[in-house]
Amino acid sequence: METETAEVSLEPPKIQRLEESVVNRIAAGEVIQRPLSAVKELVENSLDANSTSINVVVKDGGLKLIQVSDDGHGIRYEDLPILCERHTTSKLSKYEDLLSIKSMGFRGEALASMTYVGHVTVTTITKGQLHGYRVSYRDGVMEHEPKPCAAVKGTQIMVENLFYNMIARRKTLQNSSDDYTKIVDLLSRLAIHHINVGFSCRKHGAARADVHSVTTSSRLDSIRTVYGVSVARSLMNIEASDSDFSSSSFKMDGFISGSNYVAKKTTMVLFINDRLVECSALKRAIEIVYTATLPKASKPFIYMSIVLPSEHVDVNVHPTKREVSLLNQEIIIEKIQSVVELKLRHSNEAISYQEQTVESSPSSSMGTSKDLQLNNLSPGPKSQKVPMHKMVRTDSSDPAGRLHAYLQTKPHNHLAEKSSLSAVRSSVRQRRNPSETADLTSIQELIDDIEGNCHSGLLEIVRHCTYIGMADDVFALLQHNTHLYLANVVNLSKELMYQQVLRRFAHFNAIQLSEPAPLAELIVLALKEEDLDPESSENDDLKEKIAEMNTELLKQKGEMLEEYFCIKIDTHGNLSRLPVILDQYTPDMDRVPEFVLCLGNDVDWEEEKNCFQSIAAALGNFYALHPPLMPNPSGEGLVYYKKEKAFTNPEDGEPSKNTGDDVEMEVDIDHELFSEAEAAWAQREWSIQHVLFPAMRLFLKPPTSMATNGTFVQVATLEKLYKIFERC
Repeated sequence: METETAEVSLEPPKIQRLEESVVNRIAAGEVIQRPLSAVKELVENSLDANSTSINVVVKDGGLKLIQVSDDGHGIRYEDLPILCERHTTSKLSKYEDLLSIKSMGFRGEALASMTYVGHVTVTTITKGQLHGYRVSYRDGVMEHEPKPCAAVKGTQIMVENLFYNMIARRKTLQNSSDDYTKIVDLLSRLAIHHINVGFSCRKHGAARADVHSVTTSSRLDSIRTVYGVSVARSLMNIEASDSDFSSSSFKMDGFISGSNYVAKKTTMVLFINDRLVECSALKRAIEIVYTATLPKASKPFIYMSIVLPSEHVDVNVHPTKREVSLLNQEIIIEKIQSVVELKLRHSNEAISYQEQTVESSPSSSMGTSKDLQLNNLSPGPKSQKVPMHKMVRTDSSDPAGRLHAYLQTKPHNHLAEKSSLSAVRSSVRQRRNPSETADLTSIQELIDDIEGNCHSGLLEIVRHCTYIGMADDVFALLQHNTHLYLANVVNLSKELMYQQVLRRFAHFNAIQLSEPAPLAELIVLALKEEDLDPESSENDDLKEKIAEMNTELLKQKGEMLEEYFCIKIDTHGNLSRLPVILDQYTPDMDRVPEFVLCLGNDVDWEEEKNCFQSIAAALGNFYALHPPLMPNPSGEGLVYYKKEKAFTNPEDGEPSKNTGDDVEMEVDIDHELFSEAEAAWAQREWSIQHVLFPAMRLFLKPPTSMATNGTFVQVATLEKLYKIFERC
């Protein structure tokens, strides 16, 4: 036996060159470790594109869907074929560029990696283009040529079925709530640093965003919006710097919590040269200072932004760029630690106790309780709950000590009558945390009206219907169980948009107009369209006077319109921004004049509830999927695109000459106008099928009036058809 064993020679294994697809999949698994990695890469790409608004939608923790939309500069059509190839990037061209790199991305691996472990679809439009392009990618290459489509400014990247071909990885990521929490935390951290960018993050199908930040000039306001009032109230500003370029040149500014902040774990948000990174050594050094100085507040909240010369930072040391390497890191950490210690010791010597302001309005006590609940729901650290036996009434007029503070009470009539929009607006500013809703009484009443007036039978149809196609310009065919219905898409879309405006109240993303539109010109245009003879110059002075009065009115209401409805009207009377009511949908801009006129003429600005209701109705009508203003080029509408011209003799190229008075004419199609109309109608039908009906199934609560006003018409049932066929 020993002889046989000795004779067996153990040959070294042969080294083989792996196939490129295997190499790419292995690399993809390293770069995209979990859905959070994909979201981080896509959002950083959006930041590199100079975006001012970034919207993230996630389904099943990112395994089924990750959708990131921005309003950045977009992707050039010529670059789409190589967009998802490995090591293709616009951030650098040679290795030396890494020494001064300022963009978030630079390797050109992220998008390519996503195509090897998921299905990627890109929709983009660049400045000056009339339409965008949509293209799908798989294994680094396009699945088809880019298709023209309607698009909002910027880029939308959709990643579906992440890790569909990596079974083991997918099984380890089944806890979708855990991954979604990490994504919310990531967006929260980015939002408090990039204060010139608005961030939004929500689950697919959810009406409210879990992260919603707006652009602001104050870092503290941004922290208050994202992490809550109680966190922002306990923060202190901190700064440190060193101008010695030879050793540790850096500049740091940020906020750290004081003795009033108590949490179960440390929250550290660290940016180095605008990169969100982790530094365990710095975090540990600061925790040591807190433990020694403030033992009862040893788990702090820390936000720091450190700026160093680019050549002192090596950004290429981690597969997911989560960490960076700093020159003279120990010296920098030591100096920051000393500044933090000094700040804490000074604050500890002069601890100030905050007094509670007592207000007579019950809304103030409710607002306080909201803030406490909000802090518990936010992704950041939580305040310790005060034990019940320690809750002592210190002031007989303090609402927190009265029994009715724990009951649902209605506001006094005289307070309700005198409520002003400015007072309400200030409270909304303090409640901009994503976990809260815009709970104005009037808005809640309007939403309750929608819920209470919902028709249960129509709701069942809407939730479970199948879209078949358009029967004509207004009605779509739907099937529900064994019944066939005609549904008025104009009425349905108008009602859906109205309801969504109320649900998204004060939490809109924005559509930025490429050029601000003067309100006065829009109103005059709308008034002329209402005339029987638009070319007539009669009453032009009256139209201009009406336009001037409405413009001044809307300018006065501009602050409220922007804050609550994301309708931006500048001091010069120009419309520059509109709200996003449904993702992936832009209203027909030909109807902007009618909308602006409606805002000026039809809104009741005196009473709060009527005001919000009429503005929501105006937006609903504007965003509804009306037939395009250009006639439908199919069928009878074709006649509008025909034009006559004199018949040309093919032999001499001259128009033919008749001896009679008549000239021979030939009919031709205005192909440019025809193509434009065809695209508009095709885009509308696409939006009805892929945007309107999916959104209806999720959000629409059909009112009872739709059962009788012709919005739904049953045209056939399978049972009756069987009887007819039996007779045949």
